Amino acid sequence: MPAEAADQDPGRREVRKVARVVLLDPQDRVLLLHGHEPDDPSDHWWFTPGGGLEGDETHEQAALRELVEETGITEVELGPVLWRRSCSFPFAGRRWDQDEWYFLARTAQTATAATALTELERRSVAGSRWWTCGELTEAHETVYPTKLAGLLRRLLDEGPPATPEVLDTEIV
Repeated sequence: MPAEAADQDPGRREVRKVARVVLLDPQDRVLLLHGHEPDDPSDHWWFTPGGGLEGDETHEQAALRELVEETGITEVELGPVLWRRSCSFPFAGRRWDQDEWYFLARTAQTATAATALTELERRSVAGSRWWTCGELTEAHETVYPTKLAGLLRRLLDEGPPATPEVLDTEIV
């Protein structure tokens, strides 16, 4: 389909640009948020902090803003982009198509307090938890991205990749 026709296709969904943060504490634990469908807390999963870019924001600016809004953590050293992922999933009655950039970040600030959640986030985020790589490896819960335990292990063993790694597309 030509680009002009694709732009006019009413069934085509816009891809949301997203910045996510792989936040590590001094013990190399990663912070994950616990989310669920707004009307069904039994449909739940864990995910990295982050969200969509707003206005002319850069990915870096969005990563830091989202981290503050979702965790209250402000003392952060933002590192490089580790991974990029395309994903598509149903949530809150609609389908979300996203291009996600995962930034490495480090902090010594481990107390969390969501300071500026959106209305939808207030209905669907149940808290946060610091996870060790071993705990992630043993977890029977759903975690996004789905191979986070192995990715984290490689990151801790080898350091950040020289260029962002493109992860497998995830369609749920």
